[in-house]
Amino acid sequence: MGQRSLLLPGWIKAALSANDRLKLYLSVLQVAFAHAEHPDGELPDLTAELVAAHVDAPWLRDMPASASLMDGTLLLPDLTRLVQRLAEDLETMARPLLQPDEPANALHARVQHWLDELGTLRGERLDRPQLQSLTRGQRTNGDDSLHLLVMDLHHALNQLAGTISSEEIDGAHVWQLQPDDRARVVAFMRGLNRTAPLKFDHPGLDTAATRDGERLLVQNDIGTNDVHVLVVQIEGLTITLSYSDLHRPRFAFFQSLLVPYGAKWSDLQSKVNAALNEGDAYTFGVARFDCADERALETTLEGIGSRIVFLIDWNRARKRLLSFVDKDHAIEVLREAVRLEAGHMAWLKAGGEELIYAAMQAVGQGAFRIGDRLDTVLGATDAQAFMVEVLQMASHALLGGQPVALVADQTRLLLARRVHQHSSAFELLEEHAGYCHALAQAVSDGLTHDIMSAPPAGESPTQALAARAKAWERRADHLVMRAREQAQRQPRWQPFKHLLELSDDIADALEDAAFLMSLIADGHQQGWDRNVHESLSRLAQTVLMATQEHVKSLAIARCLGSASDTIDSDAFLAASWNVLRSERQCDELLRAARRAILAVVRDAAALMLANDLANTLELASDRLLVAGYALRDVAFGETGANT
Repeated sequence: MGQRSLLLPGWIKAALSANDRLKLYLSVLQVAFAHAEHPDGELPDLTAELVAAHVDAPWLRDMPASASLMDGTLLLPDLTRLVQRLAEDLETMARPLLQPDEPANALHARVQHWLDELGTLRGERLDRPQLQSLTRGQRTNGDDSLHLLVMDLHHALNQLAGTISSEEIDGAHVWQLQPDDRARVVAFMRGLNRTAPLKFDHPGLDTAATRDGERLLVQNDIGTNDVHVLVVQIEGLTITLSYSDLHRPRFAFFQSLLVPYGAKWSDLQSKVNAALNEGDAYTFGVARFDCADERALETTLEGIGSRIVFLIDWNRARKRLLSFVDKDHAIEVLREAVRLEAGHMAWLKAGGEELIYAAMQAVGQGAFRIGDRLDTVLGATDAQAFMVEVLQMASHALLGGQPVALVADQTRLLLARRVHQHSSAFELLEEHAGYCHALAQAVSDGLTHDIMSAPPAGESPTQALAARAKAWERRADHLVMRAREQAQRQPRWQPFKHLLELSDDIADALEDAAFLMSLIADGHQQGWDRNVHESLSRLAQTVLMATQEHVKSLAIARCLGSASDTIDSDAFLAASWNVLRSERQCDELLRAARRAILAVVRDAAALMLANDLANTLELASDRLLVAGYALRDVAFGETGANT
């Protein structure tokens, strides 16, 4: 997408680091052979060399101690791992010096020869001629060695570095800039540097900028893959961004990140290049940003720069998240982590999915069963919110220098709170009681205002009441089903499930009362007088008061515990007894309603429906009393009064 010269500064920097590592690896081989020849001699400490080369590999430090000789052959555990590192760093060191569009030269041939030689080394054995061919530093008889090649590459790198500018602007390698270009590079790097710490020790984000005729070119080497590259061209007040990615979902994700900055995408296509991405297809596209003025242009450049870090290891994070949420919610987690400028790398660095699995295992017996996904227990929305909070928490902790163990502890505490909030039995009970109260209020209000006699203006008032009551009753049913699911997982939920099942009889009775009112309104009020209306209304109002006391007793019971004071306990008992008194009042009111109905109603259908409505209201009070007794058992169990 860009010019090779844009990549050179970053490549040279990476090549010089690879040179340091290659020399360290060769030194380790020499020390290992010397120790194997004289195992009783003092073993050199390579810690300082490892630190100087920025290599964190305990196995490499310990390799010489494990070396031994057998019939003149060096036996070296982890030799395969060392050979792999030699090959990788040799390619990195040679990359800025080998131009693919030029004919192969002697340097090309030597690099390829030693890559082939390294490819032949297998197992844990290295004979003396092989060792010398790798480590010899003297030029004798024209024989080559890997060590000599590394020395020659280093010399060539120094010469190449001298041909380009060494100037940097806020970390960007720049050359041949015009005066107006500097502020634009600063803007891009301001955004990049603001979020760059979120990549932690992952390679990438090397930036190069240069002037190419009328255009300022800015290229960012996002990561280690040769396809994952971003080039920004600025000409006038127009920004053109060319982007390629081997993962199509990540490409789409990056597109969404640039929406707030006015990106207009075109030229999306799938490409294949045998020299890139091992010949696999990758996605390429171009975005255009038309800026109103210089300030808007710099703001856009800063925004683009700030989003790049969130592409590093994005696909790995997405795949890890799929163990806990579905595909869409996983992407939403990553998108929200971008908005919070928390990212996902800290979470991966702290353990990723293992962090969550450990928290799920530690959160409490019965909360999660083997095979449970996080979103099946918490629900998709809560699981997504939890994962976002974990990513943000991990980022803050690691950026602040906190240990990974602290992140693990915080994750366990956070999940415990989430599970408790989601699975709080009293929350389900209170929500269910809320539906019962809404049903009782609607029925009472309907009888008080005599909506059964109101002329319909459009939809009948009683039909609308019956429809609302049915919807509320179904929602109450869903709460009972949730309680049953929880009881299957957690034995402590059994009494709460039983209480909700009893409470559901209240909702059923009240919904039935609303339905009966809709039938009565359909021409079955013959003979009703004021006494009938008032008797049924008083019955409904008493049921409503009993429902209110039930809601109150639930609210108090939720706060009861072994440490509760006498005031709370007395208030709970008072509300419970009020439910009992209301039920007894409803018994008397039912008898009064029957007398009033029989005194004046002669039509058989009207008589039956009026009596059924009175019976159903009294039945609701009976169910409230039964649920009240069950609630007392639950509350006493919470306080320890049952023991």
